[in-house]
Amino acid sequence: MDAPVADCFVCRKHLGLESVPGGAIFENALVYVSHAQLWRQETDHYLGHLFVEPIRHVSQLAQLSEAEAREVGFLVTLAARALQEVLRSEHVYSFVLGDHVPHVHVHVIGRYPGAPSEFWGTKVDEWPEAPRGSHEAIATLAARLREQLLSYDR
Repeated sequence: MDAPVADCFVCRKHLGLESVPGGAIFENALVYVSHAQLWRQETDHYLGHLFVEPIRHVSQLAQLSEAEAREVGFLVTLAARALQEVLRSEHVYSFVLGDHVPHVHVHVIGRYPGAPSEFWGTKVDEWPEAPRGSHEAIATLAARLREQLLSYDR
């Protein structure tokens, strides 16, 4: 396995060197799943925005090994299922941008029922009525999602 990159925030998170409210929702030798947060902010986090990340430092999807690609894809599916079951999300988005953080991370974001169409897609977290919370709320949700993910057959 490639060594973590010392100045990569995602690698540092996987090593436990960065704070992750709620901790890992799921983690194995290939993939790490956690809830997103607005860095350096204690409150107002959109609840239901997950990251699925390969443990190995890679900057683009095309660099994933076959095993990593399978595991990332599988965990994106399970994370979407968990968001639908735990939060009753009516739709779940997944996307990779990769413009600002040079470590692959798939965004998996649930859309709450009633969200107006102008807040669909990449604007889903801008809906003013969406549930938001503190690090404590993230930790509570992460525990529920962790339990749901562990209930699935692997």
